[in-house]
Amino acid sequence: MTLKLGIFAGSNWNVPQGETYAIIDDVIKNFEAENPGVKVEYVSGIKKEDYSEWLAEQFVSGDEPDIFFLPADDFNLYATTGALMNLDDFIARDENFSVEVYYPAAFNFGRHEEISRALPLESTITFMFVNKTLLAKEGIDMPKNNWTWTDFLYICRKVTRDTDGDGIIDQFGCYDYSWKQAAISNGVKLFRDDGRTSYFADSRMEDTLKFLMELHAINGGREISPKDFDVGHVAFRPFTFAEYRTYKPYPWRIKKYSSFEWDCIKMPAGTSGGNISVLDTLLVGMSSRTSHKDLAWKLIKKFCFDATTQQEILKRSQALPVRRDVIISAEAQEIFSWETSESAAITPADISDAMDKAVMPYKFKNYDSAMRYADGEITKIISGIVPLNNALNKLQKEVNAFLNS
Repeated sequence: MTLKLGIFAGSNWNVPQGETYAIIDDVIKNFEAENPGVKVEYVSGIKKEDYSEWLAEQFVSGDEPDIFFLPADDFNLYATTGALMNLDDFIARDENFSVEVYYPAAFNFGRHEEISRALPLESTITFMFVNKTLLAKEGIDMPKNNWTWTDFLYICRKVTRDTDGDGIIDQFGCYDYSWKQAAISNGVKLFRDDGRTSYFADSRMEDTLKFLMELHAINGGREISPKDFDVGHVAFRPFTFAEYRTYKPYPWRIKKYSSFEWDCIKMPAGTSGGNISVLDTLLVGMSSRTSHKDLAWKLIKKFCFDATTQQEILKRSQALPVRRDVIISAEAQEIFSWETSESAAITPADISDAMDKAVMPYKFKNYDSAMRYADGEITKIISGIVPLNNALNKLQKEVNAFLNS
């Protein structure tokens, strides 16, 4: 008997990755040993950017894999078209499975309309990169993990200046910090879960934009470039934990930012929120047409629930396991000790806490289109092109009209 597995080559998190199939092959080897007579096959060499098209073609031809990896952008499509098996019955009757081991935002991302359609394999979360060398030069202490917007603004104001006397600002507070990240950390829920209503007129969203307008004004109109960040002239930048693990200059990692010392901490908390960010998750789903349901469930569990597999993700992937007990285990403490110094600002306990409190990305059908429009309008508000007064009420009405058209 053969089970077909759908996977793509490389990282799901847009960072370089060696040993593309190492974890996959180990899981398959162990699964086949535990299930004599069963073979697991996959097509190698499918790039992530080609994977969505490849998977769609397999479904159209009726030759789709029994189980397959599901990047976040693809989940809604397959969940709404009946392509994914309802996993609730498997979960309910399997005495060796428990949803309690998972971080809520990771597990719930695989649910659609209150039904589990996929399980989480690995996640990454956004933290704030901190240029410790720049802060030390300016006599500023490293912020704590419970820092706030007030702390953030204070540091950005203090470090933003002309360092060479030519009259042009060349050192900055923050690069690539988005209004969406700020809104999340201020407790803003932008949409109802079904995507039929938006909440841009929330008073917390207005507070978010006032904060961002202050942050934007600090630069005096000067646009910050990626190069400014790369050469160490920027104090803060949001980073995914996958980027942290890839580019933190350990002896065996990629030395992308080795000209200055840096670390990561939680995102700054808004006045009505907390040190919260989005948890992005790679899912594994089962075809609703598979003829090997029980074996397919076992294989999904081997990837997404098996503690050994989750420990391998921690050791060999840039991502984070989705099981809480693996993140806070003694083995995890040892693994993270390889990657952090005693003075590291982020600890496994901090990571676990951040994952526990994280929110899911939105996944309703028209989310991307609605956000593209909202992004353009909010950018105009932050930059001062459009006055804030009543702008969010207008935006909410326009987005709601779009969502219900």
